[in-house]
Amino acid sequence: MGRIKIKDLLNATEFGQEVTVKGWVKTFRNNQFIAINDGSTINNIQAVVDFTTTDEALLKRITTGAAVSVTGELVESLGKGQRVEIKVRELEILGDSDPEKFPLQPKKHSLEFLREIAHLRFRTSTFNAVFKVRHALAFAVHKFFNDRGFVYMHTPIVTGSDAEGAGEMFRVTTLDLDNIPRNEDGSINFKEDFFGKSTNLTVSGQLEGELAAMAFGEIYTFGPTFRAENSNTTRHLAEFWMIEPEMAFYDLNDNMNLAEDLLKYLIRYALDNCSDELEFLKARLLEEEKQKPQNERSDLDLIAKLNFCLENSFERLTYTEAINILKNSKPNQKKQFKYLIENWGADLQSEHERYLVEKHFKKPVILTDYPAEIKAFYMRQNEVDAEGRKTVRAMDILFPGIGEIVGGSQREERLELLEQRMREMHIPVEEMSWFLDTRRFGSAPHAGFGLGFERLVLFVTGMTNIRDVIPFPRTPKNAEF
Repeated sequence: MGRIKIKDLLNATEFGQEVTVKGWVKTFRNNQFIAINDGSTINNIQAVVDFTTTDEALLKRITTGAAVSVTGELVESLGKGQRVEIKVRELEILGDSDPEKFPLQPKKHSLEFLREIAHLRFRTSTFNAVFKVRHALAFAVHKFFNDRGFVYMHTPIVTGSDAEGAGEMFRVTTLDLDNIPRNEDGSINFKEDFFGKSTNLTVSGQLEGELAAMAFGEIYTFGPTFRAENSNTTRHLAEFWMIEPEMAFYDLNDNMNLAEDLLKYLIRYALDNCSDELEFLKARLLEEEKQKPQNERSDLDLIAKLNFCLENSFERLTYTEAINILKNSKPNQKKQFKYLIENWGADLQSEHERYLVEKHFKKPVILTDYPAEIKAFYMRQNEVDAEGRKTVRAMDILFPGIGEIVGGSQREERLELLEQRMREMHIPVEEMSWFLDTRRFGSAPHAGFGLGFERLVLFVTGMTNIRDVIPFPRTPKNAEF
C-alpha cells in the first residue's frame, strides 16, 4: 500500500479504508494518541495505537521527533479537534529520536533559540507555516510575470560591476590569501585571479536586466543578491532574494502601476492558497501582541492587515510633499524622531517611512521624485525645479511595519546625461561601455524596480525578524549551516 499524504487524508470522506501515513511524531499522549505530521500540511493527524496489544519496547520508541510509518483504518474521530483519525494496525519506527537529546520537545520555544537550531526549526508549526507561505509567494511571482508575457532572465551571481555604486560587496577570488600577487605599486594583481579581474557577488541583477529588456521588452529576474553591509538589524541580511523586473517603453507611472499590481497579486495569492498557515500565524501574532502595552499593539490582525492592503489604493506623493509632512509632524516638532527632518535633501530613515505609512496615511505609500544626490546613477533626471533642486524619477513603496519594500525608477535613457552622472559619482564609464551600449543603439524610455523578497515574506507572515523568513540567514559574523 502506498503512502498517503496527511493533507489529503484530513479531507477524506470515505471511512473504513486502510491507509498508510509516514511522518514525524509531534506528541504521544496517554500511551495511545500519536500526533503525526509529514510536512504536507500544518495540521497533524491523530493515530490511535492499542497499547494493550503493542510491544512495550516499541511504545517507548514513539518519541517526539521520531519518524514513523503507520498503517490502519481511517475512522471518524470521537475526540475534539480532529475530524478523522487512524486506528493503527501496524506501526514501524523508521528513525528514532532520543528525547534526552532532541531539542524540539513539545513546549514553547523562543525564536532566538530556534535560530540557533535553524536546521531543525522547519519541524515546528511556526516555520512550517512561514516556509509554506514563502513557497507560495515564490511560485506566485513566476506566475504573475509569466501570465503577463515577461521573460525570466538569469543574471549572473558573479559580476565585475557594482550596480548601486555602493561599494559594500563580497569579493570573489581564488588568489592565495597567504601570498597575494602584487603589482609594482603594491596593488593586488588581479590578472592572476580566476577571472583575470576583480569580481564580486552581485548586489543586483538590474544592469544586466536592462540589457535584456532592450531586446525582449519585458523581463524579470528573481535570484539571490549580496550586500557586505555590517547591519545587525531585524530588516537586513547579507544574502537575500530580489525580484527585479525591467520594462522597455515604461515611464514612472507604468512602473508604479506594475509594482502595486504585483504586490496586491502576491498578497491575494497567499490569502487564497495559504489559509491554514495564515490563520495559524494570525493566532500566533495575537498571542505575541498580548505581551505588549496596549498602545504598541496593531489595530488590525494579520489577515485584516493583508486585506486592508488589497482594498486600498496606495497613496502616491512626491518626496518634497513627504518632507513637508514630516517636518510639520508631532514626532519631529517634539524631537521624538532619532533623525530629525530639518531640510529638503534628507535621506529618509525607517522611522520616517513608517510614520508616513502607519500614522499619517494609514496605508501603503509610494514616494516619488527623490533628490538626485541620494539616489543611484541610473535614475532618470527631472528638470531642475523652481528652487534649483535636482530630482530623479525614483519611486519607493513603503509598507506598514516594514518601511521600504520596493525601490525603483524610470531609467536614464539619454546617453550624455547618464555619462555625466556616472562621472559625477566616480563610476568608471569606460568599464561600463557594455551597459551604455543600450543607450547608443536604439535607446528607449524604460523603467524597473526591485522587490526584496524576504521583506515581502516578513509582511505577509507577520514575523518581526527577517532572519525568520529565510531558511539559513546570512548576517554579520554568522554563516551557520
